[in-house]
Amino acid sequence: MVQINAALIFAFCLALVFFSLQNMESATVHLVGSYTVSYPLAVELIMAMGVGATLAWLFGIWNQFQRWFIARRELWRRDQKIASLEKDIEQYRQQPSLPGPVEETAG
Repeated sequence: MVQINAALIFAFCLALVFFSLQNMESATVHLVGSYTVSYPLAVELIMAMGVGATLAWLFGIWNQFQRWFIARRELWRRDQKIASLEKDIEQYRQQPSLPGPVEETAG
């Protein structure tokens, strides 16, 4: 699976390089207010992809943190349940045994 991911990333980056080489004309981006930047389209595309990749990475980390937190909470609940059951077992062991069934003798 790692090889497939690496091959896909490589192919995507190679396609980006070929696209960038074909699109070197300048493009203007209007940002907040009247602030504008003018760079080659390839540079702007690479910057946009970098921002997108960074955001995807941050959301992935957030998702992993949430799953870790949920798993820890579930483990804590299981530990509490196990402790409760072990306490019940100890209480049952300390109780006197009930007499066994009485056998009738035929006589």
